[in-house]
Amino acid sequence: MKKIGVSIGSFLTALLPVVALAQSGDFGGITTFVKNINLFINNTIIPLLYGLALLVFLWGMFKYFILGGGDEGSRKEGRQLMLWGIIGFVVMVSVFGIVNLIADGLGFDNSDTIQNLPNVPTTNT
Repeated sequence: MKKIGVSIGSFLTALLPVVALAQSGDFGGITTFVKNINLFINNTIIPLLYGLALLVFLWGMFKYFILGGGDEGSRKEGRQLMLWGIIGFVVMVSVFGIVNLIADGLGFDNSDTIQNLPNVPTTNT
């Protein structure tokens, strides 16, 4: 019986810092850390990979239509590059959606991810 009491007491003692951090709302900086990772992925990595996928796709188009005029091997390589560029776009859209879905599901505020959206001009009549 004494071992059970000691076990419960040590468990509650170990749980106290978690309870104290939960009251602060930041969980010891974890929320800030996850927000920073989310912003880094959405504002740096994904646009970089979008650009890379676009370059691969454009190089494939150039190779297929311009360089591969009569050469079937070059046209096949260009077609493969265009396919990989499209696959890259699909993967990046999926990763962007999954990251935002997870961040929203865990309750992290990711309103900082999309900045300076253009507005539609309206006329007051």
